[in-house]
Parts: sequence; C-alpha cells; structure tokens
Amino acid sequence: MGDDSEWMKLPIDQKCEHKLWKARLNGYEEALKLFQKIDDEKSPEWSKYLGLIKKFVTDSNAVAQLKGLEAALAYVENAHVAGKTTGEVASGVVNKVFNQPKARAKELGLDICLMYIEIEKGEAVQEELLKGLDNKNPKIIVACIETLRKALSEFGSKIISLKPIIKVLPKLFESREKAVRDEAKLLAVEIYRWIRDALRPPLQNINSVQLKELEEEWVKVSSAAPKQTRFLRSQQELKAKFEQQQAAGGDADGGGDDEEEAVPQVDAYELLEAVEILSKLPKDFYEKIEAKKWQERKEALEAVEVLVKNPKLESGDYADLVKVLKKVVGKDTNVMLVALAAKCLAGLATGLRKKFGQYAGHVVPTILEKFKEKKPQVVQALQEAIDAIFLTTTLQNISEDVLAVMDNKNPTIKQQTSLFIARSFRHCTPSTLPKSLLKPFCAALLKHINDSAPEVRDAGFEALGTALKVAGEKAVNPFLADVDKLKLDRIKECAEKVELVYGKKTGGAAEKKEGKPVTGKTPALSGTGGDKEAKDAATKPGPLKKAPTAKSGGPPKKGKPAAAAGMGGAGAKGKKGPETKEIFESELSIEVCEEKAAAVLPASCIQQLDSGNWKERLACMEEFQKAVELMERSEMPCQALVRMLAKKPGWKETNFQVMQMKLHIVALIAQKGNFSKTSAQVVLDGLVDKVGDVKCGSNAKEAMTAIAEACQLPWTAEQVVAMAFSQKNPKNQSETLNWLSNAIKEFGFSGLNVKAFISNVKTALAATNPAVRTSAITLLGVMYLYVGPPLRMFFEDEKPALLSQIDAEFEKMQGQTAPAPTRGISRHSGGGGDDGEEEEQEDVGNDVVDLLPRTDIGDKITAELVSKIGDKNWKIRKEGLDEVTSIINDAKFIQPNIGELPAALKSRLNDSNKILVQQTLSILQQLATAMGPNIKQHVKNLGIPVITVLGDSKNNVRAAALATVNAWAEQTGMKEWLEGEDLSEELKKENPFLRQELLGWLAEKLPTLRAVPSDLLLCVPHLYSCLEDRNGDVRKKAQDALPFFMMHLGFEKMAKATSKLKPTSKDQVLAMLEKAKANMPAKPAPPAKASSRVVGGAAPAKFQPASALAEDSGSNTMESKPDPKKAKAGGASSKAKGVQGKKVLSKPNLKEDDDKSGPIFIIVPNGKEQRMKDEKGLKVLKWNFTTPRDEYIEQLKTQMSSCVAKWLQDEMFHADFQHHNKALAVMIEHLESEKDGVISCLDLILKWLTLRFFDTNTSVLMKALEYLKLLFNLLSQEEYHLTENEASSFIPYLILKVGEPKDVIRKDVRAILNRMCLIYPASKMFTFIMEGTKSKNSKQRAECLEELGCLVESYGMNVCQPTPGKALKEMATHIGDRDNTVRNAALNTIVTVYNVHGDQVFKLIGNLSEKDMSMLEERIKRSAKRPSAAPVRQAEEKPQRTQNISANASMLRKGPAEDMSSKLKIMYRTYRIQNRNMGSHSETAHTVPREFQLDLDEIENDNGTVRCEMPALVQHKLDDIFEPVLIPEPKIRAVSPHFDDMHSNTASTINFVISQVASGDINTSIQALAQIDEVLRQEDKAEAMSGHIDQFLIATFMQLRLIYNTHMADEKLDKDEIVKLYSCIIGSMISLFQIESLAREASTGVLKDLMHGLITLMLDSRVEDLEEGEQVIRSVNLLVVKVLEKSDQTNILSALLVLLQDSLLATASSPKFSELVMKCLWRMVRLLPETINSINLDRILLDIHIFMKVFPKEKLKQCKSEFPIRTLKTLLHTLCKLKGPKILDHLTMIDNKNESELEAHLCRVMKHSMDQTGSKADKDTEKGASRIEEKASKAKVNDILAEIFKKIGSKENTKEGLAELYEYKKKYSDADIEPFLKNSSQFFQSYVERGLRLIETEREGKGRIAGSTGISPQMEGTCAPASTHTVSSSIGNTNGEEVGPSVYLERLKILRQRCGLDNAKEDRPPLTSLLSKPAVPTVASSTDMLHSKLSQLRESREQYQHLDLDSNQTHSSGIGTTLASPSSAAANIDDLKKRLERIKSSRK
Repeated sequence: MGDDSEWMKLPIDQKCEHKLWKARLNGYEEALKLFQKIDDEKSPEWSKYLGLIKKFVTDSNAVAQLKGLEAALAYVENAHVAGKTTGEVASGVVNKVFNQPKARAKELGLDICLMYIEIEKGEAVQEELLKGLDNKNPKIIVACIETLRKALSEFGSKIISLKPIIKVLPKLFESREKAVRDEAKLLAVEIYRWIRDALRPPLQNINSVQLKELEEEWVKVSSAAPKQTRFLRSQQELKAKFEQQQAAGGDADGGGDDEEEAVPQVDAYELLEAVEILSKLPKDFYEKIEAKKWQERKEALEAVEVLVKNPKLESGDYADLVKVLKKVVGKDTNVMLVALAAKCLAGLATGLRKKFGQYAGHVVPTILEKFKEKKPQVVQALQEAIDAIFLTTTLQNISEDVLAVMDNKNPTIKQQTSLFIARSFRHCTPSTLPKSLLKPFCAALLKHINDSAPEVRDAGFEALGTALKVAGEKAVNPFLADVDKLKLDRIKECAEKVELVYGKKTGGAAEKKEGKPVTGKTPALSGTGGDKEAKDAATKPGPLKKAPTAKSGGPPKKGKPAAAAGMGGAGAKGKKGPETKEIFESELSIEVCEEKAAAVLPASCIQQLDSGNWKERLACMEEFQKAVELMERSEMPCQALVRMLAKKPGWKETNFQVMQMKLHIVALIAQKGNFSKTSAQVVLDGLVDKVGDVKCGSNAKEAMTAIAEACQLPWTAEQVVAMAFSQKNPKNQSETLNWLSNAIKEFGFSGLNVKAFISNVKTALAATNPAVRTSAITLLGVMYLYVGPPLRMFFEDEKPALLSQIDAEFEKMQGQTAPAPTRGISRHSGGGGDDGEEEEQEDVGNDVVDLLPRTDIGDKITAELVSKIGDKNWKIRKEGLDEVTSIINDAKFIQPNIGELPAALKSRLNDSNKILVQQTLSILQQLATAMGPNIKQHVKNLGIPVITVLGDSKNNVRAAALATVNAWAEQTGMKEWLEGEDLSEELKKENPFLRQELLGWLAEKLPTLRAVPSDLLLCVPHLYSCLEDRNGDVRKKAQDALPFFMMHLGFEKMAKATSKLKPTSKDQVLAMLEKAKANMPAKPAPPAKASSRVVGGAAPAKFQPASALAEDSGSNTMESKPDPKKAKAGGASSKAKGVQGKKVLSKPNLKEDDDKSGPIFIIVPNGKEQRMKDEKGLKVLKWNFTTPRDEYIEQLKTQMSSCVAKWLQDEMFHADFQHHNKALAVMIEHLESEKDGVISCLDLILKWLTLRFFDTNTSVLMKALEYLKLLFNLLSQEEYHLTENEASSFIPYLILKVGEPKDVIRKDVRAILNRMCLIYPASKMFTFIMEGTKSKNSKQRAECLEELGCLVESYGMNVCQPTPGKALKEMATHIGDRDNTVRNAALNTIVTVYNVHGDQVFKLIGNLSEKDMSMLEERIKRSAKRPSAAPVRQAEEKPQRTQNISANASMLRKGPAEDMSSKLKIMYRTYRIQNRNMGSHSETAHTVPREFQLDLDEIENDNGTVRCEMPALVQHKLDDIFEPVLIPEPKIRAVSPHFDDMHSNTASTINFVISQVASGDINTSIQALAQIDEVLRQEDKAEAMSGHIDQFLIATFMQLRLIYNTHMADEKLDKDEIVKLYSCIIGSMISLFQIESLAREASTGVLKDLMHGLITLMLDSRVEDLEEGEQVIRSVNLLVVKVLEKSDQTNILSALLVLLQDSLLATASSPKFSELVMKCLWRMVRLLPETINSINLDRILLDIHIFMKVFPKEKLKQCKSEFPIRTLKTLLHTLCKLKGPKILDHLTMIDNKNESELEAHLCRVMKHSMDQTGSKADKDTEKGASRIEEKASKAKVNDILAEIFKKIGSKENTKEGLAELYEYKKKYSDADIEPFLKNSSQFFQSYVERGLRLIETEREGKGRIAGSTGISPQMEGTCAPASTHTVSSSIGNTNGEEVGPSVYLERLKILRQRCGLDNAKEDRPPLTSLLSKPAVPTVASSTDMLHSKLSQLRESREQYQHLDLDSNQTHSSGIGTTLASPSSAAANIDDLKKRLERIKSSRK
C-alpha cells in the first residue's frame, strides 16, 4: 500500500492525471464532490481543471471512466468556464464513450452533450455529433443519432439547427445497419413533429418502402404544436413560465408565442441543397432552342424542364436562359412549346425564389400578353408561371408592366390580368399594398368592372374584392367613390369569399384556394409559395407585428385639420363623397330659374334687376343680398339666383358699386348654399373678367375663393385659369394667377392637376406683359413649396433669363415649408384624410415626376447598338456607349422600357478597359435621373452589378460606382437593394475594396431607414467575417456599420447569428456587439404631423426626384433621409440625431441637441501662457517627435479638455477619421464667430493639426489644410503673431507635408507657408524651411529650396539666417544632389538670389565643385533676368519691431504691425507659385523691352519702401531741420510710421479697401468691390477715388489673375461664387469707366495689364461652361468698349500696341488673343477722327517705332495671319490722313529713326496721298487738316506761343519752355495764353501755372535766401507751392508724357537751400543728367505703379493702427547712389514726386 499512500497525498487535480487508475478513480470521486460543493461558478478553482476534463471522459479504464463522466457532467453544469472545453470533450464523448458497452456510460455521455447545449454550446456539440455520423462504428452512429433526436425533442428546432441534419438523413436511410436505419426513422419522425411537411421534399428520393413506413409514422404524430421542454441558460424566464404552466396543469396556452413562432419557422426550401443547373444545360441548347423544327425546340425545353424540377437552384446568371424562354413564350407558334417554356419559367422562379426577381420585369409583360391564347393547358401553365414569378418579386416592381397590359383590347388578357392581380393581392398585407399602389390598380380595375365582357367584369370584381379584404375599407373606399351601389355590393360580396394567404387561417387555407399546386413538384403551397412568409421575418406574428408600425404615423397626424387634405387625388375624390349628387346638377332653363328666384326674392328686386337707373339696380342688389343672407341652405336655389345675377346687364354692369355688390352676393351664395359646378359655370366667366378690375377685383377674388371652397379648388382653378388665358386682358391673367397662388396656400395642393397648370404657366411665361410673367413666376414659387425640385424639370428649355428668375424664386422658397391648408376642409372631411399629408406630399411629388413627358427610347436600343456595345474592339464598344449617352441626353426623361440595354450595360461593368467601365457607370447614373423612380425594376439586373464594381482596385472607378449607386438609391429608396440575397452575396466576396465600400455605404444609408427587409439578416454572417478581415479598413468599416445593423435587426438576432462562428471569433464579435449596443442609434421616427414639413428645406427634398417613397406605411419600406442638419424640430428632432448616426453615439440621443450649442472653444484666462510656462519648465513633454507617441496624444487631450467643448474633443480624438473630418468642418464653421477662442487655443489647435499630418487619410489632410488656410487668413486679419512656442511645435511638421507625393497637397502647403509669413517673421520661417532641406524626401528638399528662393525674392537677403553666406553655402550644396528636381530647385533659388543680389552671390557661396559651378553659371546666363547693376533695395525684415513706449497696449498681442504691401506681395507670390507651370503672359520672351512687362518679380523684390526716401519732415521739432543733414549709407528701412494730419483719412481708407480687392478670399474681395462700387456710383463721392485709379486697377487685375489661375481650377469652390466675384469686378469697373475724369487717370502700363486680363477672361473657355458664363463674357465685352472709349486715348493706344507686340512675341499666347487686341485697335482707329487732337502723337509714333523695330516687315509677314500688318498699316494711314504732312514733326521722341521703317512708311503714305489729291489745298475738307491751315494764317505771336507750349509738352525741354513762357508773359503781360491751355487737361493747366509760380518764387527767392539764415514757420506757408494735387506716378500732361524730373529737382534745391542744406554737397551726378534723355521713354509699367502704391498702402495701414511714434524720432534715409536702368529711374522719380507732395502738404 506504500505507493497508495504516495498518491493519496497529492492534490485532486494531480490525482486525476495519475498513471494509476485507482489514483485517478479517487481523484474523479473527490473532484465530483468538490464540483458539487463550489458555489461560485466563477471560482478560480474551475480553471485548474480546464485541461483535464477531456481526460475525465476518455479514461482508458472503464470503471474510472464512469466516475470521470459523472465528474465531467458536474463540471459542465456548474463551471463558468466549461464552454471552452466543448469541442474536445464532445469529440471525446463521441469517439470514446458512445462505443462503450455499458449503457450507463452512453447515458452519461448523452447527458454531457445535452448539458453543453444548455450552456449555449449547441453548435459545437452538433458539429461533433454530425462528425460522429461518419464514424465506421455503427454503435457510435446510433448513439449520435439518438443524442441528436433527444436534443431536438427537448430543445426544439430553434436551438438545434435542422438543415445539416436533414442533409445527412437520406444517407442514414441507406445504411446497411438496421439499427442505424431504425434510429434514423425515429429521428425523421421527431423532425416531422417540428417542421411537418417541410421535411417531405428532402426525403422524396429515399427508398419507397421506407418512405411509406415514414408516412405511416407521420400520420400518427399528434397535431398539437411541439414545445421546448428544456431551456438554455439564457432562457430562464421562459423556463419559469413553462414550469408555471406545467404546475397549473393547464397546458392551454401552448407555452406562449415563442413556441408558436417555431412552428412555421422552417421552410422546406431552406433545408434543401441548391443545385447548379446552368452547367448541366445541353451543350447545343441555345442552337436547338432557335431551331426551325419544333421537335428540336421541344427537346431543348424538355432538357430544361427536367433540370428546373430541382426544388432549389444555385444562384447564377440566368439572364440568357430567361431571355430564350421568354422568346419562346412570346413568339413561338407552337402552343405546346409555349406551355412548356412557361413551365420552365415557373420552375426557375420556384427554384431561385428571390434571386429570380431581377428577371421578373422582363418576363411579366410577355406572359400577360400571351394570355390571348385560349387553350386551357397553355393558360394554366402561364398562370402557374406568373404566380411563381410574382412570389419572387414585389407588386411594386411589376406594377408598371401589369398596369400597361390592363388597357389591352383583348378581353381574355384583361380577364387573366385581373385574376392575376386578385391572386397577387392575396399575398399582400396592408403594408405591402399601400395607397400609392392601390390608387393606379383600383383606377384600372374600375374600368374592368364596367367592361362589356362579363368574364372581365367578374375578374375585376374579384380583384377589387381581394383588395378590399387586404387593405381594408378605409384604404380602398376613396377609390370606389363613383361606383354605384349594385357594383359596390358585388365587390363586398367577393371580398367576403376571399381567403388570404396571410389571413387568420394558416397556409392550409391558401392551399385550398389555389387549387392546383404550382408545379407537380411540391405537394403543398406553403413550401414553395410560402416564401412570402419567410420574407416577413418568417414568423407568423410578423405581418401582424408590422401592421401597427404602418399606422403609427396615423394618430398624431389627426392633430391638424390639414389631414383632410387627404392624399393626392384620392383625397379629393373622397371629399366629393357627400355631394356626388350635386355635381351633376342639371342646367335649368332661364324660365325655371326665374320661377325659383321669384319664390325666394322680393318682387321689386326682380323687376329692378335690369333697370336703366343704376341707383335702382344698387337698391335691388341690397335687397338681393339681404334675402340671400336670411335663406336656409336647403331652400336656396343657387343656380336660379346666380342666373338672375347674370341676367342682362349681368357681368357687363357698368356701375362699379352695383358690380361690387353683385360679386359679393355670388360669394355669399357659394358659401351659404349647396353650390354646384353647374352654378359655378354660370358665374366664373364673369368673375374672371372682373378679377383684373381695380375696384371690383378683390370682390371677384373673394367670390372665386368661395366657389373653390364649394366645388373644390382643383376643378375651380382649372376652369378659372383656362378662362383667363382664353381672353386677351393681361391684367386679368396676372390677377388670376395671383389669386391661384394664394388659393393654393389656403387650400393646399391636393388633387390639383399639375400638368394643366404647367401648360398655362408656360403660356404666361411667354406673355409679353411683364406683370403676367411675374405672377406666373410667383405661382411657380408657391407650387415649388408643394412639389419641390422636380417642378423645375418642366421649364428647363425656357430662356436663360427667365430660368434664372424662376430659379431665384425657387431659391426664395428654399427652406420654407408649405403652410397648412386653412380652407376646403370643414365641409366634407369625410374622405380619407387621416393618412395625412405624408402621403399627400409624396404623392404630389410622384405625380409631378409622373407628369414629366417621358420618351420611350426602347426603339432606339437596336440590336445593332447592343452588338456594338458588346464588340471585341474597345473603340467600337466606346462608340456604342457614346451613342447610348447621347440617346439618354436627348430624351432627358425616359420610360422604363429600355429593351436589351440592361444586359449590354451589365457586361460592360466588368470590361477590361477601365475607361469604359467608368463611362458605363456615368451612363447608369444618367439613366437613374432620366428614368426616375421607375429605375426600381432594374435594381436587380443592373444595380447589383454596380455594387460589384465597388470591388475595383482603382480608386476613381470605385468612386464612380459609389456615386452611381447613390444616384440609383436616391431614386429607388433602399428597399429594393436590401431585398433578396444579392447584397449578402456581394458582401460574401472576399474583396477588401468591395467590402469596405459596401459597408461604408450601408453605414451611411441604414441609419436613415425606418424599416428594412428581413433579408438584411443574410448579410450579418459576412459582416462578422468582415470584422475579422485581414484588411484594417474593412474591419474599421464593419465596426462602423455594426450599430446600424443592430438598430434594425436588434441585439438578440445579431447575437444569435454569432453562434456559427468559431469560439475565439465569437467572443470577439460578441464584445464588439456589446460595444455597438451602447452606440446603437434610435431608428428615425415616422415623421409625425408636426414634423412632416419641419424638415425645413427638406420638404421638397422629401421627394428628391420623388423617389417612390410613397409606400411610407410599409413594414419593409423606407423614407428619404431628412437632412439631419435641418431636422431639429418637431417629433423628428431627437431621432434625427440618430440619423446623424455616428456623432458620439454613446450619449443619450436627446442630450445631444443641447450639447452642441454654445462655443466650441472656451477661453481660459492666461491658459496659453501657463501652457508655455509648463513646457519651458519641462513639466510637460516638449512637442517634438518623429512620429506622435501615445503620451503626446494623451497630453494634448488633457490640455484640451479645459478649453475645447467636450463633444468636439470626442470627435477630434476619435479613432475614426470621418470624425476628424467632422471636427474640422465644425472648426471651420466656428472660425469667424469665435476668433478670440481660436486665438486663445491656437497652440493646441496647431498641435492637434500636426497629429493630423501623420494620418494616412488624404481627406483629413486636405480638410486640415483648408482649415489652416482659413485660420492663417483670420490671424493675419487680426494681426496676430505666432509665438515661438506655436511656431516651433507646428512649422516643422507642416514642412514635412511639403514633400507629399500629391500635387494638390504640396500646393496647399506652399500657400499656407506663404500666408504664415504674414504672422511670423520670414527670417525665422527661413530657419525652419532650411531645416526642411535636410530631409531624406527629395520632393521635400526641392519644395523647401523653392520656398527659400521665394522668401529671398520677397524679403531680400536679410531673410537669410544665420547669415546670408552660411545660408547660401547650405543651399549651394544641393546643386550636387542626386535628384534632378532638387538640383533644379537649388539652381533656381540661387539664380533668384543672384537677381536680387548681383555678383556678390559668388563670394557668398564660396568654393563650389567645377561641375556645380558651371551648372550654376549656365543657369544664370539662361535666366531671363539681368540683375540691375545696383542692388535692389530690399524689404526690411521687422520680426519684432520694438514697440514704442506709447504704443497701444492692445498692439502687444498683435505683434508688429504688418504693412499692406507685404500682403499684396504675399498674394503675388502665391500666384507666382501657381503660375510657375503655366506659360502665363506675364513672363513673355525676353526680347520684349523690359518696360512693357508687368514684372511680378520686381513687385516682389520691392519691399514696400520708397526707393529714394527723403528725410521725413516731422513738424514738432523744427530745430532739427536747421542742422545740416548728412546723407547716410542707404539703409533698408520702412517708411516712417509717423503720419501728418493732412493725409486725410479717406485716402487711407480707400487704400485699405483697395488692398482687399486683391484678397485671396472671395468674400473679402466681393465686399471691397461693393464698397468701391458704392463710392463710384455717387457723383459727390466718386472724386475721392482720384489718385487711386491705378492702384484699384492693379488690385483688380491681380484678382482676375487669381481667379483665372487658382479659383477656376479649384474643384471645391462653388462656381456661383466665382460668377458673383466676376460680376462684382466687372460691375465696379464699368462704374469707374463711366466717369471720364477718373478713367483718364489710368496709366499705360496698368491699362495694358487690365486689357490683358479682360481679353484672357473673354477667351477663358471654362467661364463659358459656367451657368451664367455667357452673361459674364457679354459684360466683359461691354466693359472693354467702355475702357477703349473713356480712358486717356494716348495711354490706351500705347497700351494696346505694347500688348499686341507682347502677344505676338509670346509663344504661349493664343492667336485668338492677338486677334482681340487688334479688334480693339481697329475700334481705336475708328475713334481717331474725334480724338486725334487729344492724343500725344509723339508717344504713339514712338510705340509704333518700337513695334516696327521688334517686328520688321519681313517678320510680320511670317505671322500666321495678315491681320497684324494690316492693323499697323491702317493705323498709320489714318494718322497720316488726319494729320497730313505735319505727322512727320511728331517723330521727336525717336532717337534713331533708322532702326525701324516708320519714317519711310509715313513718307510713302504721304507721297501717295499727295499724288492722289494733286494739291494739298484739296485736303482742306479733311478733318484736322483745316486746323493746320488756320494756324499758318494766324499772327506770328501765336507761332511763338505754340513753339513754347510744344517745348513745355516735350519731356526734355519742359523746363526751358516754362522759363520762356515766364519771360514771354513778363514781356507781353497782356498776351493771352488761354486758348493754348483751354484744350489741355486740368493737370496740365495747373502744372503750367505751378511751374510759372515756381520760377517766380525762385527768381525772387534767390535774393531773399542769401540774406536769411533761418526761416519762420509762418513763412513756410507762403513759399510752399499752391497745389496739393497728389501726383500719381504716371500722370502726365495732356499728351500723356511724364513730367520731367528736373522740375522737381529745382524745387528740391530751393527747399534744401531754405532749410540750410548745401546743395554742393551732392556726391552724385545731378538727376537731370541721368534722366534728361532716357534711352527709351518709359511707360510706367504697373510694376512701377505698384512701388509707389505699396508705400501708400503701407501708410494707410499704419494709420489704421495709429502708431504714434515719439515726436522727436526723425527718420532720415539716403538717396540711392546710382540709378541705372530707366525703369528704376522712373520709379525713383515717382517716389521723388511722392516725397515732394508729402513735404508740401506737411508744410501747409
């Protein structure tokens, strides 16, 4: 015993594993005791035995095994973890226990199996038992069968799944072992108990003897429903209930509904194995079926018949088979074959069930039409076929086809169709037979019951009776209003006989009714036809449960009287009920009427009716009125009375008082009496005639309203409108329409005949009278409230102008709801009003869509087209598809009949050529819109294949497919898609793309549905497999969709569906389900009355193209998604949130509304500062990482929690990117409204955005960048400055994104970097970007280098950090980069620096390798720019300008004030970057003289400071002025912010507004333009714009360029915005160019750029595509004409010449462009005769000279067109003609006349004209020539003066001229110079006067200055020149020439002398020497303009900020040392002018 004692000491679990059987036996015994003792099922003790239980049952020792089994049973019963052992233990029991000889062992094994089932592990046990049936040992098989039988009898068929058992039954019957066969028989009997006849079909093939035995056993089975007697752990309450009943002994109730549900649950069909038959068709089937001999065709059909006898068929593509069978049925001449084909179709339908639905639509019409056959066997076959087919689809889907056949002339067809409808109705429930279906069917059947053929009548009665029985009287009666009593009784009689499939009786009743089983295969209908039950959740209470939901909309709807409006026409018919008899009131003769009237009216009244005296008539009317008021309704003879009123003079009454009374009486009679349509007809004509009358109109309208109330609005309106339009009076027409608009609002829209109105409205719209048109448009607006968007479809072909008015009216109505009807209710509220407006509304929508004239394109879909689409050659396939597109486009709206098109398109959806797939998808999208709701019938055969395309690997194809599916679903609703197995089949495919797209789509659609077909359950197993898919996105999408599946199917069903999963999967899925349960949204509420319209703008949206949602009442129907944003009111509100679905679902739905109001950012005082301190003090992690770790995210979350709204934070940190998108959308929305909040949380927002940069999802990234752009715009408007902390935790991450592979993103990032320079110093940005160049990503390196180049270009060298040298060296290293783009970027950047900095660059770069150096030199040579000899002045970088002590405190937050000029500059840079790849005209070939270019680069390099700054004069401390000022080195500095008071505020305001015109933000720009337009439109204010014209025009064409390059290309931008901006720009320009004085201020350069912009716009094809594009282009045309006529003629001519030259040179320029420029020139030439004297010919000839120099005649002749040379010749010829020989005197400005052929050409022309005329005297008649002659004849004095003025007018001699004039005036004080000044501009006159005064002061002053040392402030005033006219940089004199600099220099000298400065100290050549004779006279290009404008902008900007600098701070700065190129010289002069002006004004 020694060894015994050893194991005795061991713990129990070790004993159980001991090698001694005794030890084990002892262990098992103790374990058993222990297991019975442990109370806590979750005790840790259990886990010790987890691995041992299998050994308990498989013990090799029989004795020990018995004990082991007992212990195992106890374990399974009590242990919480037992479930984990199921598989291994059950397998052990089957293999090692069931084969034991001891009965006790077997019994225990069976108990263990049952216990596992009880603890919810049924599937695993069943799986093991079924495996056991394959064991070789018959004992085991018998035991397994017995266990299964026992399990079934105790747990019932709900828990034990029968399908797999039935599948193996036949095999068991074939067993050799009798014991097995006997056990199988017992099992079959048990199964029969549970599912009855459903078991017959699977067993029909077993041995007939066995079958007979079974039949005998089955008969003995009790008919009582079997009950579950043992319950699962989760069914404890059921168990309790069961036990109670047992105790009560009253087994009466049969154990509640749950058991009952079990009875019909199993459908035989479900138990069958599907058979694949397509492959088994005979090889030559398709040839044989087309054979000539009928015998061969018969053979083919017989082969099919055999195959389709299989009760369940595998799904597949049966399209071809169905097509040939349909052809036989429809076309075959042999009736026997027709019957055979019909049988085959019936077999297919029965075998495929729902999967046959997609073919139903094709076959139904053919079968119905074939009913013309009389032979009974054919008719029977056809009936069986169509009934079987009906069960595979829904009545809704085939209704169109059936209704079409009902009008057939053949009585048999009519009879059989009605009978078919009757049979079909029997399968319907009230919910599947909604009013929308009943209405058309009843209308058609009513015709049948009035048919001449008795059999048609009978069938009609039967069908109507069935409808009555199914839908109930309330639903059907409104449609039977006009049926006489006899027929009505007959219908009711039929109704009583009808027995419904879904009646109180079970399937048995249906069987009796149907008489003949559908095919010989299945003995009972409940097997085959029973599918309907299966659909309704497969439970008997299904339909009953769902019926109430159908009505749930009912009760609340009664709330409003509106309900009586009924639905559509039905309501109207219903209302007629009570007054049917009156409608047909016969017309009475006038005599009868007089009698009747005499009976009720006083005699005097009747006599005076036609009295000649109006007073008597009036008295008569008063009596008439009193009599009517006192009459009772019943005794009022309405018709007689109104006929009396209509008696002579009747409606021709001339006295308005009498007429008013008369109309009032009509209204009274209509209100008080029983007024019939007959009476109405008597008066309406008269009323319509008076409705437009000023005095009687309102009475007439009142009477019409009363009649409408009596006779219904639809009828009245139709009469009234017809009458109004049959006469000519427009006032009547417009007033009638106005009355109708009002009436519709009062009566509601029900029953109105939209079509009739629409044709009248069209007539009205075409009326010449505007009032009629306006009324018509108003009426349309009212109709739109009820009908919604479909209304517009009727008017698409109206003129655009009209259409835009209609659209504007609809726009107004958008968002309004239709008012509840207030009239037309009280009297007859009988008729079906209760279903309320929901249906009415929808019906109207449907009606409208139905009214659209639809074209039948069936005949256009020819066989040839179909074969094209299927051709081998893709090009031909494409042609076919193109044809289809054009067919659909031409038809616009089409009928559902599209022939063979679906099959053809379907095959294109898997075309190998993706382009064709996409084209097919777009055709299908078109098709949906064109066909409207009728597209429903194609969902199965075309819609589902589109879903398959969602699995395509190409993103764009998937997107197209999704768009198509959505377009379809919008038309069809979702029900069609979810019905049947198609969707689940798609989800089954293991394609990650397909799965994620499909699940995403379902997640979006399911939350919007109120109910879904039960077939959705079929998707669940696949949904579960998606939850565990390998692909992360699929898992993600599946998780998102889970709550919405659950919302419809409920948690229980979903949990039950997990039972088929593997144990590990099951636990995971269940966990997810629990989680989803918490997030499950509520179903959308059925819209209660209040909210039926609440959905704001969505009222019309409800009938998106009126998707046939009308079946709103159904259990399996859906309704369109109310727009979640708008559905905030009424009953829908709490649920609407559910619709929004994924919004933080975990919250109780009702709370969410409150949650989301209020600010999203909470301002925490000093929060940001505290966060920065924490980071500095290392209390928190510094925001610095390569990829964000969790701790960073957590930290940010905590920091945000105090200052971001909780719900937004949940969105921001949600795991799903879609929530991030939502968060960003919310943030964008709140950006403007919560500026301060945004700024206070800015650091956190930026940090959160950096996290988004690490997301892989592009849509989030795009959204984030969009937000950033808006954010930085806002910050720069607020003049905020980024703190170091914000910058360093954001910029580096932003720069990472500049290396993104996607172009769009890079572009956005670059734009953001540009904008950042406005709120963060460029020099600091430089450092960050420099860091970015070290990245490994070559794209990032290249982009960063480009960005550095842009920074240097914009801000000069000072931006380079730490020093320019180091920075350049760093950049230069990249020239040797291995990546080509990086090398190029580095070279370009250094070239840019070279352009700014000149040759110094080479010093700074230091040593480069030879190769790199040569590349650089080569690039510099090639670069189009030559650096100016002098370094261009650079922008001063003012990162943190020291704030003056007196600076405003608020400024501290904003950091240094940014000047406007840098804003403009940044905008320019942004365009530059976007223009880089576009050969924009501004970078034309460099042979063009530089002055003629708008040089953007110049503008960028300009720093906004003035080029030659004068010492700024500050008035307060004059002593400073007296000290000599040394000229310091040219420093780089900003204009002094100190600002004299003289600079009035308006100028700076205008500057500010103008700067906003060029804004990148469309709205800012539009507002600025509107302000300017306002100024320009008011004459008194327009002057304020003077001096700002160039600046305004520059801003405008910058905006035009921005639109052209950026906005138009931006997909996201609403193009209406762009049109709006265009119209604002053009509008304000037109206003400007209407004011001649202002228009003349525009300088040449600016005009050139402006014309360039306008012509480019006219040629922009993208604008033409816009809706109002043509309008825009027409306006531009108008504007161009204005510009040509009103601008300064010299300037515009010059500008056009330069522009023409540029456009001919530019390679990128289109010939169209040059052509338009030439057209402008021709127009100018036509204007020349009037304008010749105001033109500066010298300048124009100089321009022509330059042009001819660039384009010698030979070169011009090479041009593609001869226009340029002709234009030039015409211009010169006209000039010669007008000027004569004098023209040659105007070549003064040309240096070297030989450079071009100009002079020679002029001489030729002159000579030619001389030859022609013979003598010059004849030329007198010519305009202009006469003047020359006059001049000659005048006195010599005039000659002298003319000479002097000529000098003043020329550039070089202007000074000399003035001096001579001064001398001359001194000499001849009486000389009259007035005539010379008279023709010149105001400016020239003041210039001359000022010049003379200056010379005067100068000559007198010389003496004075010598004596004086100081100058008193008083004297200052006297010596300042008088005029303070601001000189804009390009204002010239009359002839448009530049004012010479010498004048200013002289003035400057004087001023310097006065201030005690020594002129001799100048260490530079006098300006005059530099400028007196510029090489080429400069046309101030807009660049130069910008220089001076920018400085003005800066001043205005600074004035805005009121920066008061300390008064004694004087800013002085040197004058540039040398001025090389003429353009810069010109600019310097401009700035000198500016300075002088400023000095003058400050001096005053």
